[in-house]
Amino acid sequence: MSKGLSYRDAGVDIDAGDELVEAIKPFAKRTLRPEVLGGIGGFGALCEIPKKYKHPVLVSSTDGVGTKLKLAFALGRHDTVGIDLVAMSVNDVLVQGAEPLFFLDYFACGKLDLQVSKNVIKGVAAGCQQAGCALIGGETAEMPGMYPEGEYDLAGFCVGVVEKDRIIDGRAIAAGDALLGLASSGPHSNGYSLIRKILERGKPPFDPLEPTRIYVKPVLKLLETVPVKGLAHITGGGLVGNVPRILPKNVIAKIHKAAWPRPEAFKWLQQTGGVAEDEMWRVFNCGIGMVLVVPRDKVQAARAVLEREGERVYEIGAIEKSAGEPDALIA
Repeated sequence: MSKGLSYRDAGVDIDAGDELVEAIKPFAKRTLRPEVLGGIGGFGALCEIPKKYKHPVLVSSTDGVGTKLKLAFALGRHDTVGIDLVAMSVNDVLVQGAEPLFFLDYFACGKLDLQVSKNVIKGVAAGCQQAGCALIGGETAEMPGMYPEGEYDLAGFCVGVVEKDRIIDGRAIAAGDALLGLASSGPHSNGYSLIRKILERGKPPFDPLEPTRIYVKPVLKLLETVPVKGLAHITGGGLVGNVPRILPKNVIAKIHKAAWPRPEAFKWLQQTGGVAEDEMWRVFNCGIGMVLVVPRDKVQAARAVLEREGERVYEIGAIEKSAGEPDALIA
């Protein structure tokens, strides 16, 4: 008679999964908000809507980290990609004017490595702390045969809340408004399929795993006092692909590339990879991770708040009249 099989024999270690849940509870606890009911470990996570909202609207976003994970595998560094995971969703929620409320993560691997997975989730918790949102739950999936040895995948989901009459949708944007750009920390989590190809040609003078900047707290602070007409998170598609998404018809965004210094990381990527200028603008953020549209007479007030909150701010262009569909032009 053949030996009876267990789940462990099939490659799934239930005990390791339970140990991970216990190990990450302290990280998650540091992110909790007063609205969170209960803790990690239930079938579903419970969270009240903050009582300060009179007509709350929920805003949600989901994303991953993309092939930047391949660099984490290759370099054996797993403590920053969790920040990237949070950043991609909370920055997207932010552009509607919403305050990120809670975050859930999904971590999937072939075989659970407790130290690696703990480092990843510590990064997720660190990102949530930066954004002021609660790491309220998640899922760890150990699936033998689904992933190469030593690799994993990440996905995240964020819910935010905004007062209905304070939703930022870009409809008020008009010719004459100013464009402010907030500096990025590097390529963030975009263009890494190309970046990895370029890295085959040389050693970069920058950290390719530098995590995505989280803009939540400074921008929410700004929204308390300055009327912001539009916000664009500069992700895949760069400035030319993302800024038009917030514009109404019959206007364009004229962006002046000389208005901010192109970071050395992007200069090196372009030179080493021989990347065409148009391709740079379509693939990378080129040093600007978030764009704000504000009335011309509010530029100085907005700059003062954002700089006080630690952001590097550049006036990168203006909104101009046009005929037809919205667009962004780099001049």
